[in-house]
Amino acid sequence: MFALVESGSITKMLSGNRGITINDIQHPRAIYTLWTEAERNAIGIYEVTIDTSKKKDEKWYTNTNITYSFGSGKVTGSYGDATAKPHADTLYTSQDETDGLGTEGDVKVEGLKTKLIRTVKSQAAGILTKTDWYVIRKTEEDTAIPSAITTHRRAVRSKQAAMETSITNASDTPALETLYTYTEQEDGSVTRPLGELPTLE
Repeated sequence: MFALVESGSITKMLSGNRGITINDIQHPRAIYTLWTEAERNAIGIYEVTIDTSKKKDEKWYTNTNITYSFGSGKVTGSYGDATAKPHADTLYTSQDETDGLGTEGDVKVEGLKTKLIRTVKSQAAGILTKTDWYVIRKTEEDTAIPSAITTHRRAVRSKQAAMETSITNASDTPALETLYTYTEQEDGSVTRPLGELPTLE
């Protein structure tokens, strides 16, 4: 991405995929690839440098739009301070109900923890589905469920409950991030504090 700078101010953002007319001179798009930086700068075109020092993981935070500035002979695009996504659900208020937007007390916007817990539930359900046929066969044919299967299904539900508790008890966004951060162990394996749902081997 490039920017056109005139009289010390950014006047136009340029994608670099088409030519541009400056001071009645038509320049082809090749100037973005074939000209040197100094040659482009001489006619007021500067390549944009993006400063991502304040950009955070969008799974956990809402980043600001990029703002562009010109100074010290370069154009920089910068993010502002990111905002942590709300953990709790946002509910419809009585005023929302009056305005016909929704019923008071119902969920208006799901919080981060609700979404994370739903994902854990979905993953657990997916794992359990693979052995549901044992349960169905037991119900329909009274064929005993192998103990290994029963043990596995209990382990999945137990781990699911523990994971949901960890998410619920996380005090802030950094604590939630930590639960999902993978760390390499001394033996070369990779784990995370939240753990993983057990699979049937």
